[in-house]
Amino acid sequence: MQVQEIEEVKRETRKVKIPEGVKVSVNKMLVEVSGPLGHLSRDFSGYPVSISVVGDEVEVSALWPKRREKAHVGTVAAHIRNMIRGVTKGFTYKLKVVYAHFPVSVKVSGDKVLIENFMGERTPRVAKIVGKAKVTVKGDDVIVQGINLEEVSQTAANIEQATRIKDRDPRRFLDGIYVYERLEGLVA
Repeated sequence: MQVQEIEEVKRETRKVKIPEGVKVSVNKMLVEVSGPLGHLSRDFSGYPVSISVVGDEVEVSALWPKRREKAHVGTVAAHIRNMIRGVTKGFTYKLKVVYAHFPVSVKVSGDKVLIENFMGERTPRVAKIVGKAKVTVKGDDVIVQGINLEEVSQTAANIEQATRIKDRDPRRFLDGIYVYERLEGLVA
């Protein structure tokens, strides 16, 4: 009589809870999340994971994972968690305009942010607004808001990098626009 050994399937699994009022649908590797603030979708077809909705949770898993596949499972679960937070609360980044001598003016023009009179320069510096992120200027504060974390954070980074100073001592020339607060929620 032969003894059959059944090998146990190893699986890396992360679960993301779906709160009330949020709807998540998975079509192959396209994840769509809709909630009170809007609708987000993202294609995860480049990741070697499987995604499914089980009850009130999104399950991200990989069979026989090695180190890289385990990392992909965590990354995809974090992206889905951020999408759910975005459609329920939204994201806000606050930036502060800092200058020593030349007063800087910041304006929003279409999908660009114009930074004028920076370091006394005659041509304005331009930062791109990514996606549907909303930029408002209140005095010395620049506020970036939206439901997609990648768009909000990339827009804030574009504004910060547009005021980068080259060929001068960064300890002495501190002019710029800097992120000073990251918040969850659409805070004014």
